[in-house]
Formats: sequence, structure tokens, C-alpha cells
Amino acid sequence: MTTQAVGARAGAAVSVRNTATLAWRTLVQIKHNPFELIDFSVQPIMFLVLFTYVFGGAIAGSTSEYLAFGLPGIIVQNMLFATMNTGVGLNTDISKGVFDRLRSLPISRFSPLAGRILADVIKQAWAIGLLLVVGTILGFRIQTGPLEVIGAFALLLLFAFAASWMSVLVAMLVSAPEKVQIFGFALLFPLTFASNAFAPTSTMPGWLQAWVKVNPVTILADAVRGLFNGGPIATPVTQSLIWAAILLVVFAPLSVWAFRRRT
Repeated sequence: MTTQAVGARAGAAVSVRNTATLAWRTLVQIKHNPFELIDFSVQPIMFLVLFTYVFGGAIAGSTSEYLAFGLPGIIVQNMLFATMNTGVGLNTDISKGVFDRLRSLPISRFSPLAGRILADVIKQAWAIGLLLVVGTILGFRIQTGPLEVIGAFALLLLFAFAASWMSVLVAMLVSAPEKVQIFGFALLFPLTFASNAFAPTSTMPGWLQAWVKVNPVTILADAVRGLFNGGPIATPVTQSLIWAAILLVVFAPLSVWAFRRRT
């Protein structure tokens, strides 16, 4: 029986096991290349410290007040930028022939793709937790209970999973990992900075406020603020879930189609 036939006929249990194994492979690589954790550790901490102590006083009057507002937004911004690592990693593996070697093994055809996404979602959970710990050290205090905190984690990871499919699609369409990064910066910089992730909507020009209010980054940041600080959560959480569903419905099928053509 050919490896292609084995991959095509792999059952659900085999696919899950293959995915878990390849996700673990991706995570273990950090031990040999600790610089991979920079995007998930050092960079978000730098953003948090710099925005809090450089802009916090000007925007909110004090660093403690700014942390309550800015930390949820920084978590959302970091989460979205980190999804680009999924595409970069996939494109690198394909370019270096890793997928060709994996395809010769009797494993589920889509397990390398699923394993990379699963590993990066786990890294996202690490980054969110790390930012909360550092934020607490700087003075941030969660005003809600454990259920709301768990809900915030779940919402962020679900949105990260959905948004990562954009990165996957780009990775399947471009020839080099650097092009995935270029696309990510071109899309995510205006999307995150033209939101209320870092500054209140009311401080912006009227023409910009119209966009900021419907920006999915703003909606997700408001949902996380409500879950951490208290306040309205039903509308922003619902709208965030709708946005996540839209991203999945649009980009997941396109990514799978492109993956089939590329591999």
C-alpha cells in the first residue's frame, strides 16, 4: 500500500495522533532554537513595557490606569501578529522539503498542517499567560472571576486559530517565508493600530472613529477588557465569535485548497 493511500485512509484516531506528534515536534524545536520564543515572549513584553511607560501617562494619566485599558489591547495585538508565525513556519518547512519527507511516511496527509497550527495555538496560550503575569507585576489587576478569565483565554485562542488560516493561505501562495512576514505587517499594522487596542476611540478624528468602531480588533479588545475588568461583554464577545466564524468559513477552505495544490 502506498503512503498516499495510507494518508488518504487514515482514520480520525490516527489523524489526531499524527497531529499531536507533529505538534510536539514543532514545540521541541524550541529547545534547539530558543530564538523562536522571541516572538512569543520577549517581543510582547517589550510592547507592554514601552507602551505602558512611554504612552501610559499621556493617554490615561497614570501607568496603572493605562494597564487596565492597554493590556487587553496589547494581548490582542500580539496574538494577531503571532499568527504570522504559523505561515512562516509552514512555508519554511515546505521550502526546505520537510513536507516532502513527511509525505513519504504513512501519516495523515493534513497532520503536518494541523500539527503546526496546534503547536502555535499552544505558543499563543503561553504568550497570553506571560503577558498577564508581567502585567500583574507592573500593577494590572483582574477585576472579574476565574470563569471570565478562562473565557477570555478561550476567546483569544479561538480567534487566534481562526486568524491563523489567513497566514496559512498566504504561506501556500508565496514562495518565501519573508513574503509571509511582509504580508502580515502590511495587513496587521493598520488593522491593529487603527483600533482602540492602544488608545480610546474618543481621542481619534471623527472619520477614523467610524472605522475603529467596526474594526474586529477593537471588538475583540473590548471583549477581553470586559472579561478582565468587568463591564459589558455580551455584544463584543458575540461579535468576536462572529468574526472568528467568518475568518474560518472564508480562509480555512481556501487554505486547504491551496495546501492540496502546493503539496
